[in-house]
Amino acid sequence: MITADARATALDLADFVTASPSSFHAVAEAARRLEAAGFTRLDEREDWTAVDGDRYVVRDGSIIAWHLPQGAGADTPLRIVGSHTDSPALKLKPLPRLGAEGFAQVGVEIYGGPLLNSWLDRELRLAGRLVLRDGREVLVETGPVLRVPQLAVHLDRQVNSEGLKLDPQRHLQPVLGLGDIDPMQVLAEAAGVAADDVLATDVLTVPAQEPALFGADEEFLASPRLDNLVSVHAEVEALIAVARAEQAGPAPIAVMVANDHEEVGSATRSGAGGPFLEDVLVRMHAALGGDDASLRRVFAQSLVVSADAGHAAHPNYLERHDPVARPRLGGGPMLKINAQQRYATDAVGAAAFLAACESVEVPVQRFVSNNAMPCGSTIGPITATRLGMTTVDVGITLLSMHSAREMCATVDPELLQRACRAVLSGAGA
Repeated sequence: MITADARATALDLADFVTASPSSFHAVAEAARRLEAAGFTRLDEREDWTAVDGDRYVVRDGSIIAWHLPQGAGADTPLRIVGSHTDSPALKLKPLPRLGAEGFAQVGVEIYGGPLLNSWLDRELRLAGRLVLRDGREVLVETGPVLRVPQLAVHLDRQVNSEGLKLDPQRHLQPVLGLGDIDPMQVLAEAAGVAADDVLATDVLTVPAQEPALFGADEEFLASPRLDNLVSVHAEVEALIAVARAEQAGPAPIAVMVANDHEEVGSATRSGAGGPFLEDVLVRMHAALGGDDASLRRVFAQSLVVSADAGHAAHPNYLERHDPVARPRLGGGPMLKINAQQRYATDAVGAAAFLAACESVEVPVQRFVSNNAMPCGSTIGPITATRLGMTTVDVGITLLSMHSAREMCATVDPELLQRACRAVLSGAGA
């Protein structure tokens, strides 16, 4: 039975996804929600004389926000929930103007590891940021302007028996229109700026179809970018809830971080492999009167929960999963465990997350890979390596992960949000 709260959370997630066609838009939407809840933005380029209360910082397509409880000081531990803002896609090349046989096309390259076939025969938009001649950054999103048409079965008679084979250079360049059309002009018009003023872009293609509930009892949510906007949405709303419900007694400093570029390795200035989170924590701690030694003591007693989507057992491909650990849609968030430390979960972190979830009656599943299948990774091991904090990898279950349109259970986003709130509030500690 889907509760009213679960349905409302799923629909609010759908609104969040719709407002977040790129990592830059996701940060803008997160900031909008945080500011509506009373959070104040800090600028990295300025001195931080006050970090009390509710604050946030933006770096490109990444955002960090925190709630400093009353009485917090240089010895107060941290509870951090982390996620990522980016998703696999086709990214606009710097010289995108193409054409053949009377078609205007757009040059793209592969961003991350998308299921390429899912981008075929689907109306696509363009979204991201433009950097203008005067240094301003402008968010941009178009309507449905692109499509990657698949070759007809009459011209590829073996496609259904031998499988679809796509050359990412030759077969994935979207059609924009007929004649000679400049993609940069399309972007400039959508952003309300002059094309000559656009010096550089960070723009990707995104599916035009909006999220939707479906199923016999609307028990599923179909949506682009669930990996990993479901976690970004959960941690934003959880942090707001913690900030609004100031608790009596000692409480940890609650922090959320949403990094960009996880899908391409995180090794950027705004990715988890970069210094963003550590920069913010060091400056916050200094403003609270701490030094490097006290900061390391705080790190040693703090917890990071890396929240990223994971695989549900697929009913048509059961042989691809572990024979015992088979997470299901609707079963709540899962602990992600890997002997090769592709996930950062250890027994200490797992126990902390389980205790937090037990305190709010959220069920927890376990995920391990089939031994014959390679295992992905997350920001968890990277964050643990950079900061030395106890770190645990978790996430809701998906089917069709890295498709242009993924699916989850309608109840799971609300369960993840409750788990994140419990973690940030220090429950189970």
